[in-house]
Amino acid sequence: MRLGAVLVAFNSADHIEKCIESCLQFRTEFAAGIVVIDNASTDGTAAISRSRDGVWTVENPTNRGFAGAVNQGIGLLSSADAILILNPDVILLDSPSILAAEFADAKVAAAGGQLLNSNGEAQAGFQVRRFPSALTLVFENLGLNKIWPGNLVNRRYRCLDLQPGKTADVEQPAGACLLLRREAWAAVRGMDEGFFPVWFEDVDLLRRLASVGWKARYVSSFSARHEGGHSVNAVEWSNRQLYWCGSLLRYAAIHCSTIGLWAVGVSVLLGWIPRAVTGMFLQRSFRHLIEYVKLFRLVGAYLTAGRSEARLP
Repeated sequence: MRLGAVLVAFNSADHIEKCIESCLQFRTEFAAGIVVIDNASTDGTAAISRSRDGVWTVENPTNRGFAGAVNQGIGLLSSADAILILNPDVILLDSPSILAAEFADAKVAAAGGQLLNSNGEAQAGFQVRRFPSALTLVFENLGLNKIWPGNLVNRRYRCLDLQPGKTADVEQPAGACLLLRREAWAAVRGMDEGFFPVWFEDVDLLRRLASVGWKARYVSSFSARHEGGHSVNAVEWSNRQLYWCGSLLRYAAIHCSTIGLWAVGVSVLLGWIPRAVTGMFLQRSFRHLIEYVKLFRLVGAYLTAGRSEARLP
């Protein structure tokens, strides 16, 4: 099986070099090539990538979002049978051939392994999850999973019952380091670029794959180090919240029932009230109230449109 790698970067200068270096350690396995898709970074990320031999750097003039960059990269690596999708804050610790071996099963569309913190601990609750239900999203929006992480909804969603030392078919291995079969990606027309700039695009892709009979696998013998969140943390807080809620609502509109969508929408608004009030008092500014009005309009647009495959822009 011919492998390639797609690294999606946005203001990733502090991480991209180590990620590239870890890929180049396995360059003979990436016969189809290693491509860095830079989403209009302003911190010199592209220059760092260009300085490394053996890497193809594509500089987008505007931010195409994670899904758009992944689709772009896979399209460029046209000879690859499978493509390793990587966040720039991931460092490969094991050979990607370990993941590729799982594709001997013709129904496996995606494979991921253990993601480790810098101290070597597994990122339980992140590296593998189940597809979120409307109830899961309500619990997330209301902060119940943070206040009470041991609740049954959260335990199921974050796969806290997973045996990390055992390879298994799973629903959602993390998109931060995910080997994806080209045939499967093409069968569902790639990632939905409406999830912009980030969040839920990998969940949506894997759920669409599962709906037509493809499988995803967690591979215990493969590991990578993952820092997490560096690109999104560079986005201004209010925009980051609106982006997250927009992608969450898009996912709910596509994959939840009408009642579920309404429950998720209402929970988004309720969950933001304490943040808006606290922000107004602590920062002595109406900025959070203005952001809440924007959020209210966003939720209203989705609830008005209803559960539709038309998918709001």
